[in-house]
Amino acid sequence: MFPRSPVFPHKHGHVITPGILPHTSQQQRTETHLTLNDTNLHGQPLNVFPVIPIYQWKAVPEFSRTNPNGSKKRKSDGNTQHDLKRQRFGSSHPYGPPAKTGTYSPVPQGRSGGFVREIRSPTRSPMHPPVSSKPACSVPLLKAESSQNSLPSHVIKDKLSQQILDLFHTCEQQSEDLEKKEFCRAQLQIDIQRLFPCARIFLAGSSLNGFGSRTSDADLCLVVQEGPINQKTDAVYILSLVQKLLYKTSYIERPQLIRAKVPILKFKDRVSGVEFDLNVNNTVGLRNTFLLRTYAYLEKRVRPIILVIKKWASHHRINDASRGTLSSYTLVLMVLHYLQTLPDPVIPCLQKDYPECFNPVMDIHLVPEGPKNIPPFVSKNQSSLGDLLLGFLKYYATVFRWDKYIISVREAKALPKANCWEWRSKFLYVEEPFDGSNTARAVHEKIKFDAIKAVFAESWQVLQERKDLNCILPIRETIPKR
Repeated sequence: MFPRSPVFPHKHGHVITPGILPHTSQQQRTETHLTLNDTNLHGQPLNVFPVIPIYQWKAVPEFSRTNPNGSKKRKSDGNTQHDLKRQRFGSSHPYGPPAKTGTYSPVPQGRSGGFVREIRSPTRSPMHPPVSSKPACSVPLLKAESSQNSLPSHVIKDKLSQQILDLFHTCEQQSEDLEKKEFCRAQLQIDIQRLFPCARIFLAGSSLNGFGSRTSDADLCLVVQEGPINQKTDAVYILSLVQKLLYKTSYIERPQLIRAKVPILKFKDRVSGVEFDLNVNNTVGLRNTFLLRTYAYLEKRVRPIILVIKKWASHHRINDASRGTLSSYTLVLMVLHYLQTLPDPVIPCLQKDYPECFNPVMDIHLVPEGPKNIPPFVSKNQSSLGDLLLGFLKYYATVFRWDKYIISVREAKALPKANCWEWRSKFLYVEEPFDGSNTARAVHEKIKFDAIKAVFAESWQVLQERKDLNCILPIRETIPKR
């Protein structure tokens, strides 16, 4: 018989049952009590499974030389076409020295949901040589992410295409932008482990999927246990504890708890100025991060066209789910769907062609490994960037039937709305590739939906006539300020 699962009281009256946990010694209980006293929090911490897979897909800063004062500088990435301003980091960590920790490897036990803790030495040895994680396809390593090789001449043959490419190179996320987010993530994990010793924090969203810009916020996922948790109750409770903790840190400002379908904790890093959104156990976001990342680097035209479309939507104020319009994730799925459904597709359907690489029940720690077995893809489509932008606007302005179909990247086609009131009652339904939910559920007012359609129609007509990106997106206003 397994020991009875401990039940912790929730301050709002319900209880949290974390599952089967190992027995703890008196010393462990004392240490937990002291940790809570140090953080000056009220209530019990949420116990979790003994081991969560360690964060494995992070950017690793590279250093090349040492100054006379002992500080180190990163290797220069070279100047971009627009000579963008870049922030440099010294040798001292902006949040204090990181703690030395071992590596945790999940090993299934005899019962469901259990894990065995295995601590590996952080130092290298002849018995454990470094393992290369170079993927077999064209998806780059996270720490080596950079601009792709130059595009073929036929895809930038006109003024509009060149404008799209130039704006992309100016606005795309740089390696130091990712480093800022990773530094904060690493320190947050150290601090939050004072509350939940086995928890891990993962960077997700546009920061990793290849579609981020220099001004993009960062999405974080706090994983406290294997399997889902109740987002309405448990996630809110956990985030409230984290919020109290962050109020006591010196490098975080304005932690704000947002109660939504997936509650988040919003805050700003004082050191880098980056805004963060932290969720709890929303692991579908980790899965779609690597699906989108694979699409981003499978074809060289995907990243430029999507980043410019996101900028266009923001300029026309139809890229804000909190205000009843399209989220950035929904926009990305809409572009991918369009690129999949052309007579000569620009990109394939990864979930149909390689289902084993994007298994929705794959262990979280294996998710980054999935795309490594996908071979390079060569599209027969020779359209320029300008042609693809015009085609995207035309498709959603005149071709796609919003009232009849669902946008599906998982199936690479428009699916007919079933005789389900939930689907038929939505103005816009964009299928989440892993859980099937509607990523466009924020668009629930007809006036907002009509405004979105009007922007597509007007932009297509104007751009078709003038073939100048400035007529639908002022480039100078879009370039990040120095």
